[in-house]
Amino acid sequence: MWLFFSLHEGVFILHYYIRMKKYELITVLGPTACGKTQFAAALAATLQSEIISADSRQVYRLMDIGTGKDLNDYIVDGKKIPYHLIDICDPGTQYNVFRYQHDFFDVFAKLKADGIVPVLCGGTGMYIEAVLKGFKLLDVPPNQQLRQSLSKKSLKELEELLASYKILHNKTDVDTVQRAIRAIEIEEYHQNEAPGQNEYKPVQSLVIGLDIDRELRRKKISERLHNRLATGMIDEVRTLLDAGIPPDDLIYYGLEYKYLTQYLIGKLGYDEMVTQLEIAIHQFAKRQMTWFRGMERRGIIINWLDAAMPTVGKIEKTMELLKRRQPTNEAGTEAAC
Repeated sequence: MWLFFSLHEGVFILHYYIRMKKYELITVLGPTACGKTQFAAALAATLQSEIISADSRQVYRLMDIGTGKDLNDYIVDGKKIPYHLIDICDPGTQYNVFRYQHDFFDVFAKLKADGIVPVLCGGTGMYIEAVLKGFKLLDVPPNQQLRQSLSKKSLKELEELLASYKILHNKTDVDTVQRAIRAIEIEEYHQNEAPGQNEYKPVQSLVIGLDIDRELRRKKISERLHNRLATGMIDEVRTLLDAGIPPDDLIYYGLEYKYLTQYLIGKLGYDEMVTQLEIAIHQFAKRQMTWFRGMERRGIIINWLDAAMPTVGKIEKTMELLKRRQPTNEAGTEAAC
């Protein structure tokens, strides 16, 4: 309880400014391995709040190590911080931003009715941006003709095609042919069908980004990967395969599930799998940062904090940001300091 009582006066001020400025949400984002969850949980504990996850893979049950759920991070000073939108669907299904947006606003409405200002935490930029801006999204059906026409293209060719579209899509998660084809399918559908309006009201949020030094990020990613390989990640994927989930369904999820599945079905050797996976995660983190910078260009103000700063320091900086009175931009997020 040291953290809460050492900041007790600040907590009172924090709640006051949240009420005065009508914040509905505090968003914590950043690339993989920057320590988002640990900080968000400590912040939620200080605010007596709850966390809504914004991670495209942590929605799946039984996919724990490979998605980095790290559920122990949600325990602060012996108290479990409530979290939402983790473990909400079965592995093998294809969750998407359309479903996430609706699930988020269902949870958000309930917490808001209870007087709670939740902490949105994650690294899936499209999910975060979709809820902050309240985009009108469509439930896109499969287009078999389009899929067939794209089936012979390489991942690089598909990525180049996807880059030609102007409509928002989460390119950070496109690291398999299947996901790239699905992304193009979505873009094609939106190009012809999507209305130019929002479905939800933009959310008033303070957005905190954790900025981690590139070399430190690479070091943490590599260390975390080797620790997860040593503590059961391969067995986790093997269990999913043994449960009858088709290899292609796991490969669709990309990153750990793509490469570990390819290793377990004999398409990659162990050393080859580790090397390719490590490179892929580094590339993924880079794409995440590219997405976040794009969010800033699209009008969302991200207040960047040094990820290496102690948790107490990050909370104090967040409190300072919450105290400042300034206009909000059109996206519903706080204007720059």
